[in-house]
Amino acid sequence: MTDQPDYFTAAESSALRHAYPVGEAFRRACSGLSRDALRARQERDFARLIGFAWRIPFYQRLWGAKGIEPGDIRSLEDLPKLPSYDKADIMAAVAAHPPFGDHHGRDRHADGVLRQIILHTTSGTTGRPQPLLFGPKSREVQNRLLARFYLMAGMTRADVVHSVYGHGTVNGGHYVREAVQHWVGATLISAGTGVETRSTQQVFLMREYRATAIIGFADYIRRLAEVAREEGQEPGRDIPVRLICAHLGSETQASLGAAWSGAQVFDWYGVGDTGLIAGELPDRTGMHVMEDAHVLEIADPDTGALVAPGHLGDMICTCLFKDDIFPIIRFNTHDVTEEVAGESPLGLPFRRIRGFLGRSDNMVKLRGINVFPTGIGALLVEHCAGATGEFLCRVRRDGARDEMTAHLEVHGDRDETLRHRLEAALKARLGVEISVVLDAPGTLAPLTQVELRQKAIRLLDERR
Repeated sequence: MTDQPDYFTAAESSALRHAYPVGEAFRRACSGLSRDALRARQERDFARLIGFAWRIPFYQRLWGAKGIEPGDIRSLEDLPKLPSYDKADIMAAVAAHPPFGDHHGRDRHADGVLRQIILHTTSGTTGRPQPLLFGPKSREVQNRLLARFYLMAGMTRADVVHSVYGHGTVNGGHYVREAVQHWVGATLISAGTGVETRSTQQVFLMREYRATAIIGFADYIRRLAEVAREEGQEPGRDIPVRLICAHLGSETQASLGAAWSGAQVFDWYGVGDTGLIAGELPDRTGMHVMEDAHVLEIADPDTGALVAPGHLGDMICTCLFKDDIFPIIRFNTHDVTEEVAGESPLGLPFRRIRGFLGRSDNMVKLRGINVFPTGIGALLVEHCAGATGEFLCRVRRDGARDEMTAHLEVHGDRDETLRHRLEAALKARLGVEISVVLDAPGTLAPLTQVELRQKAIRLLDERR
């Protein structure tokens, strides 16, 4: 029997330190790196990735159906010739080839060695959980990329980091724990969601251990600030949080920082399959795509054609480092963003994106205009000083027309003048009429499920 490598041998730990540096080593390695040098590295890694992917039945089937054969894809220039795929395709593969699907290659390596699988899942809040499959190498690269972002945002070994990512089989809590403990060196409080550790107990833990940073999803982080005040604790004084690294909708950054008494807030983007793809750095000019690890395409949701900078589109990701278990080539996240034009002020060779702006499969078309719930939330918060940041959009069918109502939680007076002003702001910016309802703080929680879910519900589609 062939010797089975242990986790750390398979992870190529020593090589990863050089290939995917973090902290000051990242600054030294990537600042001033030319686009040509970056492209050469991408091409090298892509050649290895595509060779492995051709061994995988999922890709043989997906590409073969389009008449694509080995040798047709020779470089990244050919990448758009390949069809993209999404979560539905993965779930179909799992259903046809249970329990893990046929998109992994643990037994497809040329040396015949069976590779270790690290298994997690999605939360399953929208249906059956998706298995997320990692190998030691791909897992540790993801951890290093996340640690790279945390360190660039200002996290240090001296920080006490409160994590509200979920655990159980869900990937999030385990992934960030590994990144913080293995590569940042900070002290971690792995509190989890409000279901795992009730909110009042989370506030107690943050106060007791003097938490200085919070990581997780913005909706629940903001909710914890409200619970802290309900418990008589003042964020920033009794709980000395100075840094928040979170998944933000564009509606949350300013209000989240204010809720935690001026804490610095940094946004990052990634999905369970890929890990961190892009992160906001101290220049605050968009999220830098970690292009030494990913190739990110932005494509029109309807045609699939790539769009120019400044135009909205679906993010389609190719992970250049995932050549051990599950190669990811042109995975369509259906998350919408746009590229930021111009060069990085930090001297990095990486492209930048605006971040998560909505989901193309959660988009509502009103009178021919595409409307994203997260974009509506951003506009409402921007024009309402008393907004808590909590909102919900509801869509109903009125005869032959779809109508949307935007609910916004507001502190203080909720008069008609404010409501009319917000409706006018939405009409001016979006070009379509959307009704606004102003609600008291906490009113929407049963509908958004902000304390129960990793990602709060922002759209209720009541047309069906």
